[in-house]
Amino acid sequence: MFNLFSLFKKDKIWDFKGGIHPPEMKLQSSRTPMRIAQLPDEVIIPIHQHLGVPGQLCVSVGEHVLKGQPLTKGVGRTLPVHASISGTVTAIEPFPSAHPSGLPEIAVRIQSDGKDEWREKSPIINYQLESRDTLLSRIHEAGIAGLGGAGFPTASKLKGGGDLVKTLIVNAAECEPYITADDRLMQEHADEVIAGCQVLIHLLSPNEVLIGIEDNKPEAIEALKHALNAVPDEKRIFIRVIPTKYPSGGAKQLTKILTGKEVPSGGRSSDIGVLMQNVGTVVAIKRAIIDDEPLIERVVTVTGNGAKTPGNFWARLGTPIYSLLKQTGFVAGSEQMVIMGGPLMGFTLPDLNAPVVKITNCLLIPSVEEMDTDNLEEACIRCGHCVDACPSGLLPQQLYWFSKGKEHEKAQQHNLFDCIECGACAFVCPSNIPLVQYYRQEKAEIREIDAEAKRAAEAKARFEAKKIRMEREKLEREARHQRAAVKLDDTEQSEVQSALSRVKAKQNIGKIISVKAGEEPDNAAAIAARKKRKEEVRAKQAAKLAQQKALEASSENTASESEDADPRKAAVAAALARVKAKKAQQASQSSTVEAPVQNAEAEEVDPRKAAVAAALARVKAKKAQQASQASTVEAPVQNAEPEEVDPRKAAVAAALARVKAKKAQQASQSSTVEVPVQNAEPEEVDPRKAAVAAALARVKAKKAQQASQSSSTVEAPVQNAEPEEEVDPRKAAVAAAIARVKAKKEALQAPTETTTDEAPAQNAEAEEADPRKAAVAAAIARVKAKKEALQAPTETTTDEAPAQNAEAEEVDPRKAAVAAAIARVKAKKEAEQRRAKEEVTLD
Repeated sequence: MFNLFSLFKKDKIWDFKGGIHPPEMKLQSSRTPMRIAQLPDEVIIPIHQHLGVPGQLCVSVGEHVLKGQPLTKGVGRTLPVHASISGTVTAIEPFPSAHPSGLPEIAVRIQSDGKDEWREKSPIINYQLESRDTLLSRIHEAGIAGLGGAGFPTASKLKGGGDLVKTLIVNAAECEPYITADDRLMQEHADEVIAGCQVLIHLLSPNEVLIGIEDNKPEAIEALKHALNAVPDEKRIFIRVIPTKYPSGGAKQLTKILTGKEVPSGGRSSDIGVLMQNVGTVVAIKRAIIDDEPLIERVVTVTGNGAKTPGNFWARLGTPIYSLLKQTGFVAGSEQMVIMGGPLMGFTLPDLNAPVVKITNCLLIPSVEEMDTDNLEEACIRCGHCVDACPSGLLPQQLYWFSKGKEHEKAQQHNLFDCIECGACAFVCPSNIPLVQYYRQEKAEIREIDAEAKRAAEAKARFEAKKIRMEREKLEREARHQRAAVKLDDTEQSEVQSALSRVKAKQNIGKIISVKAGEEPDNAAAIAARKKRKEEVRAKQAAKLAQQKALEASSENTASESEDADPRKAAVAAALARVKAKKAQQASQSSTVEAPVQNAEAEEVDPRKAAVAAALARVKAKKAQQASQASTVEAPVQNAEPEEVDPRKAAVAAALARVKAKKAQQASQSSTVEVPVQNAEPEEVDPRKAAVAAALARVKAKKAQQASQSSSTVEAPVQNAEPEEEVDPRKAAVAAAIARVKAKKEALQAPTETTTDEAPAQNAEAEEADPRKAAVAAAIARVKAKKEALQAPTETTTDEAPAQNAEAEEVDPRKAAVAAAIARVKAKKEAEQRRAKEEVTLD
């Protein structure tokens, strides 16, 4: 008894509510055998041909590819795409897509080489020995997606079913008008359909496999029965013939027809133990597992009154649609439309250059009579025909109002997403309202709103996480500061408080004073603060001016006192003045004093010291010029009388020069001081004065050279020291003074020289100008000059001629006396200055 009921239930067919019976229009293409489309010269393969994200490109422009070679890599639900021909990749660029929008998508263009060579194949002969994961991986790598029109990745769909699948349904209904691709596929490749069902049985282990096919396909039914009888051992595959009704090919509707179960709203067929695959997908699975052929071609129906020879074609993926249409005798017209899909669920192609993709099951070329486009949309009359025709049991009229009024929540509450967009409601609408278009637009808007809400939620979650992290870091930072903090004592705390109070007082100075209506502002504090600042500025300026005046007064007093004082006292006073000025300068400059030497342009010179030397040189040169206007060197030397050079006047001139140098230094911080030495500038030194100094230096150098040429280093100074022959006492004194000056300059040029060389000069300064002592000092100086001449043999010979002329001349005793007096004064001043500098250094 129970066996009878089970057999009765197995053969029973259920029905679903709603549905329509439009004209089938299938005989145009179903009676013609399938044809193989011509190999295109170029294919355009979009990298995105399924639901989900596109894969990553693994080829580049210029690369040669083989038929079946993958062009992208897919992970998870991302499927790869493959080259449908062999040839060269000519471009990877955006290209118009097979979509209602026609928006460009990244595609790989391959130029055919005409060979159509396959890549290396590795078919699985006995797939029963392979694991489930291996077979699923092979299906995924083959890039198989649902060929019924949805484009859902097949491997992911099979993996999601798992052990819950009790019934496997093969959808062979093909209920939409004009489409006959599955019909011809079953008629000509029924054995592959059965073989694909066996592969799925191995993968899913279902209790039964039901092949649902409409009764308007008798040839296909016979072919399937014949192929099934060829495998008598297979007892789980059943062929179920169902009545012709649209949309019996819908997943939920076919499940209800074959099993009597209804898929819950918002759920999947796997929730009730049912899994469905299209018949074209089953054949692709068989070829991927057994033949190792990826999905690179599919059956496409080209039909309609616009096609002269309609039929079904094995078309390579990526074939331009216009190229495929021309093989049916299609001639494009100005208003001719081409629909991809059926007349109820398809869409008009915006560009005929778009390629054939995995979901391209039909290309409809209707005539004007077939597609009446003159019907205008009218107002809804609330007839209710759409409700009767809806196979999902929805309220199309209410959904239309909600979609048109942008009432998204109400549309979702009325199960908008249960609509399969079959177009039955629009087909029966007497007002010609394109209801499906309204539903599609509303679904897209709701998806966008949900996606935006999801992004906002993710952003909020990231913000909250960041806020928590920053708070945690703040607490950790404060804890570290507390651990590292040092406790202040009372003194330090008071200093901190006083500093804070000063900052606060400064901030209060610039505060805006608020004034109430009818009251005068109190600006006393601001005025007092402003006056205080002005007084402080004036006090600073006055102090600076007083300091400058005091410095000038001290210089003038020193100069006036030096008129009546002894020359040595005047020199001491001048040295003290220089020391005092030096102390003031030490705050901003180095304490090291560099002497004015031949390379004075590159070295720093004491301005006051240089000014004294310049003043003495200018006084001497001026007196010599007044005494005689001759250009020779001898004249100014003979006329230089001792009474004409007063040491006190020289001290006064030196003080005035120091004051002038001080003012010049305050005006400019130039580090170069022009000194009347051998390299002195023309504006500071008179030419005749420079000639005198140069002549004296050459005489000294010549004597040292003559001494070096003698056989004994002692004989020369002794002979030169004889008073009765060559040296007068006064002349010897002059030579000694000149030697001391030169020794002093050399000591300043070489600061690293030992202090033992300075002792004779200092002792000579303190002594009187005794002729014999002067002669001894001169001899010592000549010996020292000889040593220096030997150390510097590269001295130019151009200076020897004037020196020889000067040597031949006789020195006047009065001139020698004057020179000796000047040298003693200068040496005394330098000694005082050196002692003052040592005192400053010690301080």
